[in-house]
Amino acid sequence: MDEDSRYEAVRSRDARFDGAFFFAVETTGIYCRPSCPAVTPKRRNVRFFTTAAAAQGSGFRACRRCRPDAVPGSADWNARADVVGRAMRLIGDGVVDREGVAGLAARLGYSARQVQRQLTAELGAGPVALARAQRAHTARVLLQTTGLPVTEIAFASGFASVRQFNDTIREVYAQTPSALRAAAPRTAGRTARRTGTPTAGIPLRLAHRGPYQTAPVFDLLEREAVPGVEEVTGPPGARVYRRALRLPYGTGIAAVEERRGSGRPGSGVARPGGWLDARLHLTDPRDLTTAVQRLRRLFDLDADPFAVDDRLGTDPRLGPLVAARPGLRSPGAADPEELAVRTVAGRPAAAELVRRYGKALDAPCGTLTHLFPEPAVLAEAEPGGPLGALAAALADGAVRLDPGADRDDAQAALRALPGLDDTAIAAIRTRALGDPDVAPPGAGIPDSWRPWRSYAVQHLRTAGEWE
Repeated sequence: MDEDSRYEAVRSRDARFDGAFFFAVETTGIYCRPSCPAVTPKRRNVRFFTTAAAAQGSGFRACRRCRPDAVPGSADWNARADVVGRAMRLIGDGVVDREGVAGLAARLGYSARQVQRQLTAELGAGPVALARAQRAHTARVLLQTTGLPVTEIAFASGFASVRQFNDTIREVYAQTPSALRAAAPRTAGRTARRTGTPTAGIPLRLAHRGPYQTAPVFDLLEREAVPGVEEVTGPPGARVYRRALRLPYGTGIAAVEERRGSGRPGSGVARPGGWLDARLHLTDPRDLTTAVQRLRRLFDLDADPFAVDDRLGTDPRLGPLVAARPGLRSPGAADPEELAVRTVAGRPAAAELVRRYGKALDAPCGTLTHLFPEPAVLAEAEPGGPLGALAAALADGAVRLDPGADRDDAQAALRALPGLDDTAIAAIRTRALGDPDVAPPGAGIPDSWRPWRSYAVQHLRTAGEWE
């Protein structure tokens, strides 16, 4: 989009572009999402930014009315396979906070200087600034939804010191941390008073853009759920998906609710964006950012359903399916390595692997009792066959499926393993690597469905036209 097109999106308060870009008003010093309900500023006073970090780096603070830091992430970072897209996925997963810019660059296979240059040139902000913006958002969530002391929130959000935390919050939100907590919406404030620590549960709203068909996603998760690690409870339309998470600093239990009315099957009418209600129980609050990003990938919350539906909806075969289910998503994975192992092993065998080799949770929660076994454990315990080969390759890094992995390299490495067929590899590329444009082998999927073939296959499967 050129700047005139972006300004038209701002004038029409078009929520389709929330997260795709941000605009700032020079006369007020505030930056907003395109759908901000405030009075539209004059064109001469508006500047546009690709990321919130770039707006913050230019001296603008976040709008208190539209909360631009709470928008879904740009769909570009899911679709793009280049260095910038891979870097953004890794930053979202918290790699810069844990490993620094050097660690990010090493994962990408570039020098730190090259990564800095490419991100700054395209996004207007380097990896440190992008991670800083993410830390500020995490801090706001913890301030407004938990009763954690401010000092603990500073370090849980990834800040190196309380002073750095205080300075960043003032710059981004033009408020002190205490004032930001006091300004929480009434419902969030009541929750904060009830919630003593993140282990008691951090309530979240996982935002998405456009319509979202919850039923097919929860149907899939219910069919695939591995006992001990996952469960889906409740009647259709009001189900809750819960799972155990292995995280960098500890473990977590995530619960996500199926939300009625976030899509309108059969109507073909795209509703404004909404959210899925979630709650996270974490043994270490530093894992909040990573846990949220993994849930977002699992539920495909950063997708652009407007772009997908516009392209697939013109196809004679897919058009009626898209009209019946606008906003259908292509689910990813909360743990890519786990997903790969489960794809090769199958659900019954995966449940047996959990029973035999899964690590027991320190505090079981209902039927959730274990973490899925790590690849290194499986490689030692089950060394033979395709499963053993895959586990060994994941354990020694011969196959990488993390958010910054190169999809083509990962596919080539998977093909080099004995016993993995093209169908399994395509499923791993779609789910574990989040590739939006994968066609199962021998399916006769036309190139005209590019770059959204993964979504096309989801439509066919949901409609019962594909196994």
